[in-house]
Formats: sequence, structure tokens, C-alpha cells
Amino acid sequence: MSFNVAIDGPAGAGKSTIARAVAKKKGFIYVDTGAMYRAMALFMLREGVDPADAAAIADKCKEADITIQYVDGEQVVLLNGENVNAYLRTEEVGNMASTTSAQPAVRTKLVELQQALAAKSDVIMDGRDIGTVVLPHAQVKIYLTASSMVRAKRRYDELTAKGESCNLEKIRQDIEDRDYRDMHRETSPLKQAEDAVLVDTSDMTIEQVIDRIVALIG
Repeated sequence: MSFNVAIDGPAGAGKSTIARAVAKKKGFIYVDTGAMYRAMALFMLREGVDPADAAAIADKCKEADITIQYVDGEQVVLLNGENVNAYLRTEEVGNMASTTSAQPAVRTKLVELQQALAAKSDVIMDGRDIGTVVLPHAQVKIYLTASSMVRAKRRYDELTAKGESCNLEKIRQDIEDRDYRDMHRETSPLKQAEDAVLVDTSDMTIEQVIDRIVALIG
């Protein structure tokens, strides 16, 4: 039987970074669900779909084939056969993903793929509704969070390190707006599963968070 670890939490909590590092330590497959939703959002942007047009999104998502492969230990997200890793982390794609991921048709399609991966492999998966919807029977569930200001500062540092000009307060506001959307959407809202362990990373180093989760897995 496969061993599944579910990590949920708001945007900017460090879920992907932590999940990837824990997967490497434990020898699990890391399934970046956020990257899959971002790939779908990228497809919608490329197709010129209006984010407010639910019917168009539901129709178009049938044309998107999104899969994950591992090349030399690195996760590669394929959108209709194209490696789109380089295009997934822009603000435009992130904002589109927050809108399109709330569409039931989009979620249904991607959840099926995620569950199929988890059924046959030891996986660590992160997202907004992994422990509550995608992997409700995961052996270990974690709700990873941090204050909105801490998350904004991390994002600010990340962007300025790349030479991008940005405003810390605007980033914080964007994060809080996204939190609200994610927690109040009708389909699979972001919430802590009843049996999930809360890990607040506001005052923790990455290494401390990794060690804590590895200890929980055992």
C-alpha cells in the first residue's frame, strides 16, 4: 500500500519548498498540485479565455492534458506535451490560477490525475484541499501556515533578489485577498483538515520545518 502525505495551507506558506525537500529526504514522489493548476491557468491565458467565463473555462479544460514526469529527479510539468516549468511562477499565471482552480470542471479533471498518482506511489502532495478532498485518507496531514506579513516579506525578498521592483504592502494585500478567495470559494475551500497537524512557520527556519515534518512521518 502506498504512503501519502498531504500538506495544505495558504499561498506563500512555503508548501512547495518544504514538500519538495521532505520528499527528497524520504524518497517519496513530490506532486506539486499548484503547478498543475498553474499549467491549466497558463493554458487558459494562452487560449485567451475570460477568467470570469465559467462555461468557457469548463469547456476549454477538456483540451488540456497535464501530466507530471520526473527527469533526473526533477519534476517536469507537461502541458499537452510541452515542458512549461519556466512559465508557471509568474504573477499573471498565479492570479489566473486562483480564479480557474475554483471551477468544478477544472478541479475534477486534476483531482483524478492526482489520486491516480497517489494510489500507486508513495507521495507527498501540497495544495489547498489535499487533506480534505484529494487525499482524505492520507496517513499524515499537515496544515502549513505563516502570518500574511511574513509570507509577503518572503515573496518580496524573492522578487527583489531577481531584480524585480515590487511593493511589500501590495504583495501583502494580494496575499490576503487570495486567502479570502481560497477560503470562501464554493468548491473545496481552503481549510485545515480535522486530523491535520498545524505547523506555523512564521518563526521557523526551513530546516526546522523540514525536520518537524520528517519527524511526523516517522
